[in-house]
Amino acid sequence: MISKERFIELVFKMSEVEERPHFEIPSYTINKKIFVTLNYKEHRACVKLNEMDQDAFCAYRKDVMYPVPNKWGKHGWTNINLLNIPEEMLEDALKTAYETVKLGKKKKRSE
Repeated sequence: MISKERFIELVFKMSEVEERPHFEIPSYTINKKIFVTLNYKEHRACVKLNEMDQDAFCAYRKDVMYPVPNKWGKHGWTNINLLNIPEEMLEDALKTAYETVKLGKKKKRSE
């Protein structure tokens, strides 16, 4: 399991990240836009990915990364199970979400 401290350390490896409240959980932003939220009580993070990256990450194992089960999931929001994800995969997902939001990447499955 990824500890809360390690998760936050990985998030802040990227430049210009700010922590902001998002309802009752912390979110992490770049240019005032959320790229990841952390719900540590439920051992879950949620990242913003483009559709192609979401498909690629979710293909690994459905108990590790999976689309948010509503319209948010169709917009790239993807849950991460912090109990099961390998640290290297988490770090890659965080970097991908950061770049997606920072650069406004919107690659769709049909591209």
